[in-house]
Amino acid sequence: MDNQSEVREFLTSRRARLTPEQAGLPAGSNRRVPGLRRGEVAMLADVSVEYYSKIERGNLVGASDSVLDAIARALQLDAAERAHLFDLARAATGPALGTPRRKPKGWATRPGLQLVLDAITGGPAFVRNGRMDILATNPLGRVFYDEIFDGPGQGNIARYAFLDERSHTFYPDWAGAADITVQILRTEAGRDPYDKGLQDLVGELSTRSDEFRVRWGAHNVRQHTTGTKKFHHHAVGELTLIYEELALTAEPGLSFLVYTANPGSATEERLRLLASLAATDNTSPAPYQVSEGTEKRS
Repeated sequence: MDNQSEVREFLTSRRARLTPEQAGLPAGSNRRVPGLRRGEVAMLADVSVEYYSKIERGNLVGASDSVLDAIARALQLDAAERAHLFDLARAATGPALGTPRRKPKGWATRPGLQLVLDAITGGPAFVRNGRMDILATNPLGRVFYDEIFDGPGQGNIARYAFLDERSHTFYPDWAGAADITVQILRTEAGRDPYDKGLQDLVGELSTRSDEFRVRWGAHNVRQHTTGTKKFHHHAVGELTLIYEELALTAEPGLSFLVYTANPGSATEERLRLLASLAATDNTSPAPYQVSEGTEKRS
């Protein structure tokens, strides 16, 4: 992905959404832009118009943390957006100085990691990468996400959301789920812009889905850590699940996610039913082989 284009489009989109009133500036008249002018952002960030214009054109090389912080404050970026800006700045210096990522020739679930997954019996648990490939699950997670594995999703949550019509039933708020999915991918693109597998996935989805292409162009990002989601599983019906996402320090770039239900809730009972289905399902996801660019099932 072209870092300069990413920087330019991200900063331009953040500036366009911020009105003078929101920034504490007089609106004036005869404004030709929907949001702030470049000069107004420069003033709020206490940098010259020339320097801010250079940055917004995509040149973040050499930008100090203090300048990035000032621009983040001027544009009223949230925590995820600020982190994304810093990721883009690191990527501008080149891959050698970017976020370190291990790129093994092959990846398979470590026995200890699979034991941890299997020890979780009260809810779906799984490991995914930043491209939203599901790399390993517990038995309940395999049944919970069965549609992702047996259709156009090919084990990838984003591909399932945009290319499999069943996702519109699985996610009762499909539009919201689609937004989050793209925001996670956008965040990952900032962290690791040299990931060819991610580039290929974005290219595929942009070509095959108008819904994805529009959302990708919005340049919205998200920190996905904890919350509540609603699902409609074809076997057990409505589920309201609490999720926690943890970074796997031993596996840079991978996340460990667990879904649980409130004790005594209807969802808890339905998870028990789903677990009983998992107990009779002897299938499991084929292991992935990770290469420099992409994961493929063996």
